[in-house]
Amino acid sequence: MNRLYNILGKKIVSLGPKLKSAGIYDTKAQFLKKIITLSFMGSLGLTFFLFLILGKSSVGEKKVSFVLFLIGAFFVMIGLLFNYFLRIPDLAIMKKGKLISKEIIFAGRFLLIELESGVPIYHAMKNVAVNYPAIGKYIDEIIHKVDLGSSMDEAIVETIQHSPSNDLNKILWQILNTLKTGSDIRWSLSSVLDQIVREQQILVKEYGRKLNPLAMFYMMIAVIIPSLGTTMLTVLATFLNLHVSLFVLIIFVGFFAVMQFMFIAMVKNARPPVEM
Repeated sequence: MNRLYNILGKKIVSLGPKLKSAGIYDTKAQFLKKIITLSFMGSLGLTFFLFLILGKSSVGEKKVSFVLFLIGAFFVMIGLLFNYFLRIPDLAIMKKGKLISKEIIFAGRFLLIELESGVPIYHAMKNVAVNYPAIGKYIDEIIHKVDLGSSMDEAIVETIQHSPSNDLNKILWQILNTLKTGSDIRWSLSSVLDQIVREQQILVKEYGRKLNPLAMFYMMIAVIIPSLGTTMLTVLATFLNLHVSLFVLIIFVGFFAVMQFMFIAMVKNARPPVEM
């Protein structure tokens, strides 16, 4: 099986850098083994749940079709769960990137003030690492490599290769370029910070424009459809002499609860990673 994981790991070329950027220290084979095992166990559990719900209705000639349905559902769910778990590094990278984006302006200005005060770049970066935890993890990595004997240039390049934030990479690239060319780092760093501020302002404006349709969507899902839907269901059940069981009502409530949860998650994910 280990050979299969290694072969699959070679096929997914981008997985290695993603694991490093996400802070997952498993090898590709180890990570694939974990998610395949989770996919198998999760699919097995969901298939058993389907069997418990639908099994009573599968009698007589339907048994063979039902078994084939369960087998097909089992393999489909393995594929879906595997693709979901394979995105764990992407989600971790996105989360780390958002945390860095919240600090990037303040950390950049802090670094700029330190440099304008005459503090050497090494000590200025060390102070940033102490005061800003999300960014500090990557700055501290650079400092640690320099302490072990690497040059500042090499340490910055290695950190850029697995940094989860483009904004942090912009600042690190500017520091790297000024170290190589010997130009004034303060001017280039100030320019990059202004660019990042403008980009974040654009994100905030776009988020403001998205809120109006999202609010309309919430009114539809959370207020109008549940209230009118319940009323219509009651009226139809009365006129058509239908029996609406408690199970149907629970499914009805559960559906809209899930929709509202999805809406909250949608709004939360749409919010730009900016401290406003």
